[in-house]
Amino acid sequence: MKRILTGDRPTGRLHLGHYVGSLKNRVRLQDEYECFFIIADLHTLTTKPEKTKELKDNIYQMVLDYLSIGIDPKKSTVYIQSQIPEVAELALIFGNLTTVPRLERMPTLKDVMRDADIQVPSYGLLGYPVLQAADILMVKANLVPVGKDQVSHVEVTREVARDFNRIYRSTSEESKPTSEVSSQVLPIPEVLVGEIPTLPGTDGAVKMSKSAGNVINLSDSPEEVEKKVMGMYTDPTRIHPTDPGHVEGNPVFTYLDAFGADSDKQQITKYQELYRQGQVGDIEVKKYLVKVLNNFLDPIRENRARYERDPELVERILKEGTAKTRTEAQKTLLEVKAAMKLDYFV
Repeated sequence: MKRILTGDRPTGRLHLGHYVGSLKNRVRLQDEYECFFIIADLHTLTTKPEKTKELKDNIYQMVLDYLSIGIDPKKSTVYIQSQIPEVAELALIFGNLTTVPRLERMPTLKDVMRDADIQVPSYGLLGYPVLQAADILMVKANLVPVGKDQVSHVEVTREVARDFNRIYRSTSEESKPTSEVSSQVLPIPEVLVGEIPTLPGTDGAVKMSKSAGNVINLSDSPEEVEKKVMGMYTDPTRIHPTDPGHVEGNPVFTYLDAFGADSDKQQITKYQELYRQGQVGDIEVKKYLVKVLNNFLDPIRENRARYERDPELVERILKEGTAKTRTEAQKTLLEVKAAMKLDYFV
Protein backbone atom coordinates (compact mmCIF):
# COMPACT_ATOMS: atom_id res chain seq x y z
CA MET A 1 0.00 0.00 0.00
CA LYS A 2 1.33 3.46 -0.90
CA ARG A 3 1.94 6.01 1.83
CA ILE A 4 0.86 9.53 2.72
CA LEU A 5 2.66 12.03 4.94
CA THR A 6 1.07 15.30 5.90
CA GLY A 7 0.40 17.23 9.09
CA ASP A 8 0.30 20.53 10.90
CA ARG A 9 2.30 22.76 13.20
CA PRO A 10 0.77 22.79 16.70
CA THR A 11 0.42 26.56 16.92
CA GLY A 12 -3.26 26.56 17.81
CA ARG A 13 -6.55 24.92 17.00
CA LEU A 14 -7.33 23.87 13.44
CA HIS A 15 -9.80 25.88 11.37
CA LEU A 16 -12.02 25.67 8.31
CA GLY A 17 -9.11 26.60 6.04
CA HIS A 18 -7.21 23.54 7.25
CA TYR A 19 -10.26 21.40 6.57
CA VAL A 20 -10.76 22.35 2.93
CA GLY A 21 -7.02 22.58 2.27
CA SER A 22 -5.96 19.18 3.58
CA LEU A 23 -8.02 17.58 6.37
CA LYS A 24 -10.93 16.63 4.14
CA ASN A 25 -8.58 14.77 1.83
CA ARG A 26 -6.88 13.01 4.75
CA VAL A 27 -10.15 11.52 5.98
CA ARG A 28 -11.04 10.34 2.48
CA LEU A 29 -7.63 8.86 1.72
CA GLN A 30 -7.00 6.93 4.94
CA ASP A 31 -8.91 3.99 3.46
CA GLU A 32 -6.73 3.99 0.33
CA TYR A 33 -3.24 4.75 1.72
CA GLU A 34 -1.11 4.02 4.74
CA CYS A 35 -1.26 7.45 6.36
CA PHE A 36 1.27 9.17 8.62
CA PHE A 37 0.10 12.44 10.18
CA ILE A 38 2.87 14.53 11.70
CA ILE A 39 2.47 16.90 14.63
CA ALA A 40 5.27 19.18 13.44
CA ASP A 41 6.36 20.74 16.71
CA LEU A 42 9.97 21.31 15.56
CA HIS A 43 8.65 23.46 12.73
CA THR A 44 7.07 25.84 15.26
CA LEU A 45 10.57 26.81 16.42
CA THR A 46 11.24 28.50 13.07
CA THR A 47 8.94 31.41 13.94
CA LYS A 48 8.12 31.03 17.66
CA PRO A 49 11.11 29.51 19.46
CA GLU A 50 9.98 31.07 22.73
CA LYS A 51 6.51 29.47 22.69
CA THR A 52 7.49 25.91 23.57
CA LYS A 53 5.54 25.91 26.84
CA GLU A 54 2.33 26.12 24.79
CA LEU A 55 3.11 23.10 22.63
CA LYS A 56 1.79 20.33 24.90
CA ASP A 57 -1.72 21.74 25.09
CA ASN A 58 -1.70 22.71 21.42
CA ILE A 59 -0.76 19.14 20.48
CA TYR A 60 -3.55 17.77 22.65
CA GLN A 61 -6.12 20.09 21.06
CA MET A 62 -4.86 19.29 17.56
CA VAL A 63 -5.23 15.56 18.03
CA LEU A 64 -8.78 16.14 19.29
CA ASP A 65 -9.40 18.12 16.09
CA TYR A 66 -8.06 15.21 14.05
CA LEU A 67 -10.27 12.69 15.81
CA SER A 68 -13.35 14.89 15.64
CA ILE A 69 -13.22 15.28 11.85
CA GLY A 70 -12.79 11.56 11.25
CA ILE A 71 -9.09 10.66 11.46
CA ASP A 72 -9.13 7.06 12.69
CA PRO A 73 -6.06 5.99 14.74
CA LYS A 74 -6.81 2.37 13.78
CA LYS A 75 -6.20 3.29 10.14
CA SER A 76 -3.73 6.18 10.42
CA THR A 77 -0.57 6.92 12.39
CA VAL A 78 -0.31 10.20 14.30
CA TYR A 79 3.10 11.06 15.73
CA ILE A 80 5.17 13.85 17.29
CA GLN A 81 8.03 15.12 15.12
CA SER A 82 10.44 16.03 17.93
CA GLN A 83 10.31 12.47 19.30
CA ILE A 84 11.92 11.12 16.11
CA PRO A 85 15.64 12.06 16.39
CA GLU A 86 16.42 10.36 13.06
CA VAL A 87 14.63 13.16 11.21
CA ALA A 88 17.32 15.65 12.31
CA GLU A 89 20.08 13.47 10.89
CA LEU A 90 18.22 13.07 7.61
CA ALA A 91 17.71 16.85 7.45
CA LEU A 92 21.44 17.35 7.92
CA ILE A 93 22.18 14.98 5.03
CA PHE A 94 19.55 16.57 2.78
CA GLY A 95 20.77 20.06 3.67
CA ASN A 96 23.97 19.28 1.82
CA LEU A 97 21.95 18.66 -1.35
CA THR A 98 20.14 22.01 -1.19
CA THR A 99 21.66 25.42 -1.91
CA VAL A 100 20.98 28.59 0.05
CA PRO A 101 19.85 30.53 -3.07
CA ARG A 102 17.29 27.78 -3.76
CA LEU A 103 15.82 28.20 -0.29
CA GLU A 104 15.89 31.98 -0.50
CA ARG A 105 13.70 31.74 -3.61
CA MET A 106 10.92 29.97 -1.72
CA PRO A 107 7.75 32.02 -2.37
CA THR A 108 6.48 31.43 1.18
CA LEU A 109 9.62 32.71 2.94
CA LYS A 110 8.83 36.42 2.65
CA ASP A 111 5.21 35.84 3.62
CA VAL A 112 6.21 33.96 6.77
CA MET A 113 8.77 36.61 7.70
CA ARG A 114 6.20 39.36 7.22
CA ASP A 115 3.48 37.60 9.20
CA ALA A 116 5.87 36.79 12.07
CA ASP A 117 7.59 40.20 11.91
CA ILE A 118 10.98 38.62 11.26
CA GLN A 119 13.61 40.87 9.69
CA VAL A 120 16.30 38.25 9.04
CA PRO A 121 15.47 34.52 8.75
CA SER A 122 17.10 32.11 11.14
CA TYR A 123 19.02 29.09 9.86
CA GLY A 124 16.03 26.99 10.90
CA LEU A 125 13.47 29.12 9.06
CA LEU A 126 15.54 29.16 5.89
CA GLY A 127 15.95 25.40 6.13
CA TYR A 128 12.29 24.71 6.91
CA PRO A 129 11.71 22.99 3.51
CA VAL A 130 14.74 20.74 4.07
CA LEU A 131 13.42 19.50 7.42
CA GLN A 132 10.06 19.06 5.73
CA ALA A 133 11.76 16.94 3.06
CA ALA A 134 13.20 14.78 5.83
CA ASP A 135 9.72 14.39 7.35
CA ILE A 136 8.26 13.24 4.04
CA LEU A 137 11.08 11.01 2.85
CA MET A 138 11.66 9.50 6.31
CA VAL A 139 8.48 7.43 5.92
CA LYS A 140 8.91 7.16 2.14
CA ALA A 141 5.64 8.94 1.42
CA ASN A 142 4.25 8.66 -2.11
CA LEU A 143 1.62 11.38 -1.75
CA VAL A 144 1.54 14.61 0.26
CA PRO A 145 -1.87 16.32 0.71
CA VAL A 146 -1.17 20.01 1.38
CA GLY A 147 -2.67 23.46 1.10
CA LYS A 148 -1.83 25.50 -1.99
CA ASP A 149 0.87 27.49 -0.14
CA GLN A 150 2.86 24.33 0.61
CA VAL A 151 3.17 23.04 -2.96
CA SER A 152 6.52 24.79 -3.44
CA HIS A 153 7.84 23.11 -0.29
CA VAL A 154 7.03 19.65 -1.59
CA GLU A 155 8.84 20.54 -4.81
CA VAL A 156 12.00 20.95 -2.72
CA THR A 157 11.38 17.44 -1.36
CA ARG A 158 11.07 16.11 -4.89
CA GLU A 159 14.35 17.81 -5.86
CA VAL A 160 16.13 16.38 -2.81
CA ALA A 161 14.88 12.86 -3.58
CA ARG A 162 15.89 13.10 -7.23
CA ASP A 163 19.35 14.43 -6.36
CA PHE A 164 19.90 11.78 -3.70
CA ASN A 165 18.85 9.00 -6.07
CA ARG A 166 21.13 10.37 -8.76
CA ILE A 167 24.20 10.79 -6.54
CA TYR A 168 23.81 7.67 -4.41
CA ARG A 169 22.69 4.23 -5.42
CA SER A 170 21.64 1.35 -3.24
CA THR A 171 24.54 -0.93 -2.39
CA SER A 172 22.95 -3.82 -4.25
CA GLU A 173 22.98 -2.01 -7.59
CA GLU A 174 26.71 -2.26 -8.20
CA SER A 175 26.36 -5.91 -9.14
CA LYS A 176 23.41 -5.35 -11.49
CA PRO A 177 23.86 -5.16 -15.26
CA THR A 178 24.01 -1.57 -16.44
CA SER A 179 21.00 -2.19 -18.68
CA GLU A 180 18.73 -2.72 -15.68
CA VAL A 181 16.75 0.23 -14.46
CA SER A 182 18.15 1.38 -11.13
CA SER A 183 15.72 1.27 -8.24
CA GLN A 184 15.18 4.45 -6.29
CA VAL A 185 16.50 4.76 -2.76
CA LEU A 186 13.88 7.43 -2.04
CA PRO A 187 10.44 7.86 -3.66
CA ILE A 188 9.51 11.03 -5.58
CA PRO A 189 6.31 12.14 -3.81
CA GLU A 190 3.32 13.65 -5.58
CA VAL A 191 1.25 16.57 -4.30
CA LEU A 192 -2.48 16.63 -3.66
CA VAL A 193 -4.17 20.02 -3.18
CA GLY A 194 -7.70 20.34 -1.80
CA GLU A 195 -10.72 21.19 -3.95
CA ILE A 196 -10.61 24.71 -2.51
CA PRO A 197 -6.85 25.44 -2.42
CA THR A 198 -7.17 28.56 -0.24
CA LEU A 199 -10.07 29.64 1.95
CA PRO A 200 -10.25 33.41 2.47
CA GLY A 201 -10.20 34.85 5.95
CA THR A 202 -13.28 36.34 7.61
CA ASP A 203 -11.66 39.75 7.11
CA GLY A 204 -11.46 39.30 3.35
CA ALA A 205 -7.75 38.48 3.33
CA VAL A 206 -6.64 36.01 0.68
CA LYS A 207 -5.95 33.29 3.24
CA MET A 208 -7.47 32.20 6.53
CA SER A 209 -4.61 32.27 9.02
CA LYS A 210 -4.26 31.74 12.76
CA SER A 211 -1.64 34.49 12.97
CA ALA A 212 -4.03 36.96 11.30
CA GLY A 213 -6.88 36.08 13.66
CA ASN A 214 -9.35 35.75 10.77
CA VAL A 215 -10.32 32.12 11.31
CA ILE A 216 -13.33 30.02 12.21
CA ASN A 217 -12.05 27.08 14.23
CA LEU A 218 -13.37 23.55 13.96
CA SER A 219 -13.91 23.70 17.72
CA ASP A 220 -15.74 27.05 17.83
CA SER A 221 -19.08 27.12 19.61
CA PRO A 222 -22.28 28.05 17.72
CA GLU A 223 -22.15 31.46 19.38
CA GLU A 224 -18.55 32.04 18.32
CA VAL A 225 -19.39 31.05 14.74
CA GLU A 226 -22.32 33.46 14.66
CA LYS A 227 -20.24 36.35 16.00
CA LYS A 228 -17.47 35.77 13.45
CA VAL A 229 -19.81 35.32 10.49
CA MET A 230 -21.92 38.40 11.26
CA GLY A 231 -18.71 40.45 11.28
CA MET A 232 -17.45 39.01 8.01
CA TYR A 233 -16.18 41.04 5.08
CA THR A 234 -18.46 40.86 2.03
CA ASP A 235 -18.57 43.16 -1.01
CA PRO A 236 -16.92 46.56 -0.32
CA THR A 237 -18.59 48.13 -3.39
CA ARG A 238 -22.05 47.43 -2.03
CA ILE A 239 -23.33 50.31 0.13
CA HIS A 240 -27.02 49.44 0.39
CA PRO A 241 -28.86 46.10 0.39
CA THR A 242 -30.56 47.19 -2.84
CA ASP A 243 -27.23 47.67 -4.65
CA PRO A 244 -26.25 44.85 -7.04
CA GLY A 245 -23.52 42.80 -5.35
CA HIS A 246 -20.60 40.63 -6.35
CA VAL A 247 -20.74 36.93 -5.53
CA GLU A 248 -17.34 36.06 -6.97
CA GLY A 249 -14.59 36.86 -4.47
CA ASN A 250 -17.14 37.37 -1.69
CA PRO A 251 -16.04 35.26 1.32
CA VAL A 252 -19.61 34.65 2.47
CA PHE A 253 -20.49 32.93 -0.79
CA THR A 254 -17.14 31.13 -0.91
CA TYR A 255 -17.95 29.60 2.48
CA LEU A 256 -21.49 28.72 1.39
CA ASP A 257 -20.14 26.86 -1.65
CA ALA A 258 -17.52 25.09 0.44
CA PHE A 259 -19.67 23.96 3.37
CA GLY A 260 -23.23 23.87 2.09
CA ALA A 261 -24.79 20.42 2.09
CA ASP A 262 -26.55 19.05 -0.98
CA SER A 263 -29.85 20.16 0.54
CA ASP A 264 -28.52 23.75 0.68
CA LYS A 265 -27.49 24.02 -2.98
CA GLN A 266 -30.83 25.29 -4.28
CA GLN A 267 -31.08 27.98 -1.62
CA ILE A 268 -27.45 29.04 -2.15
CA THR A 269 -28.06 29.43 -5.89
CA LYS A 270 -31.15 31.51 -5.14
CA TYR A 271 -29.19 33.79 -2.77
CA GLN A 272 -26.48 34.23 -5.41
CA GLU A 273 -29.04 35.42 -7.96
CA LEU A 274 -30.79 37.73 -5.50
CA TYR A 275 -27.49 39.18 -4.30
CA ARG A 276 -26.38 40.02 -7.83
CA GLN A 277 -29.71 41.75 -8.39
CA GLY A 278 -29.65 43.70 -5.13
CA GLN A 279 -32.67 41.89 -3.75
CA VAL A 280 -31.20 40.45 -0.57
CA GLY A 281 -29.10 42.01 2.18
CA ASP A 282 -25.80 40.85 3.65
CA ILE A 283 -27.38 40.17 7.03
CA GLU A 284 -29.86 37.64 5.64
CA VAL A 285 -27.18 35.79 3.69
CA LYS A 286 -24.85 35.78 6.71
CA LYS A 287 -27.57 34.35 8.95
CA TYR A 288 -28.00 31.54 6.44
CA LEU A 289 -24.23 30.96 6.45
CA VAL A 290 -24.31 30.70 10.26
CA LYS A 291 -26.89 27.93 9.90
CA VAL A 292 -24.87 26.14 7.21
CA LEU A 293 -21.61 26.27 9.18
CA ASN A 294 -23.16 25.15 12.44
CA ASN A 295 -24.87 22.24 10.64
CA PHE A 296 -21.44 21.27 9.30
CA LEU A 297 -19.69 21.70 12.65
CA ASP A 298 -22.30 20.10 14.93
CA PRO A 299 -21.16 16.48 14.29
CA ILE A 300 -17.54 17.56 14.75
CA ARG A 301 -18.42 19.16 18.09
CA GLU A 302 -20.23 16.01 19.20
CA ASN A 303 -17.25 13.83 18.29
CA ARG A 304 -14.87 16.14 20.11
CA ALA A 305 -16.97 16.10 23.28
CA ARG A 306 -17.02 12.29 23.20
CA TYR A 307 -13.22 12.02 22.84
CA GLU A 308 -12.66 14.60 25.59
CA ARG A 309 -14.34 12.22 28.03
CA ASP A 310 -11.34 9.89 27.64
CA PRO A 311 -8.42 12.12 28.74
CA GLU A 312 -5.80 9.38 28.24
CA LEU A 313 -6.82 8.64 24.64
CA VAL A 314 -4.66 11.30 23.00
CA GLU A 315 -1.56 10.19 24.91
CA ARG A 316 -2.08 6.55 23.89
CA ILE A 317 -2.52 7.49 20.24
CA LEU A 318 0.62 9.62 20.21
CA LYS A 319 2.80 7.08 22.02
CA GLU A 320 1.79 4.24 19.72
CA GLY A 321 2.03 6.35 16.57
CA THR A 322 5.41 7.81 17.47
CA ALA A 323 6.87 4.38 18.26
CA LYS A 324 5.68 3.01 14.92
CA THR A 325 7.02 6.01 13.00
CA ARG A 326 10.40 5.87 14.70
CA THR A 327 10.82 2.28 13.54
CA GLU A 328 10.21 3.44 9.97
CA ALA A 329 12.62 6.37 10.43
CA GLN A 330 15.39 4.11 11.69
CA LYS A 331 14.91 1.79 8.74
CA THR A 332 15.07 4.65 6.22
CA LEU A 333 18.14 6.19 7.84
CA LEU A 334 19.98 2.87 7.65
CA GLU A 335 19.10 2.56 3.96
CA VAL A 336 20.20 6.13 3.28
CA LYS A 337 23.53 5.59 5.03
CA ALA A 338 24.07 2.33 3.20
CA ALA A 339 23.48 4.04 -0.15
CA MET A 340 25.95 6.75 0.85
CA LYS A 341 28.52 4.18 2.07
CA LEU A 342 28.31 5.73 5.53
CA ASP A 343 27.63 2.42 7.22
CA TYR A 344 31.27 1.57 7.82
CA PHE A 345 32.54 -0.10 11.04
CA VAL A 346 29.02 -0.86 12.25
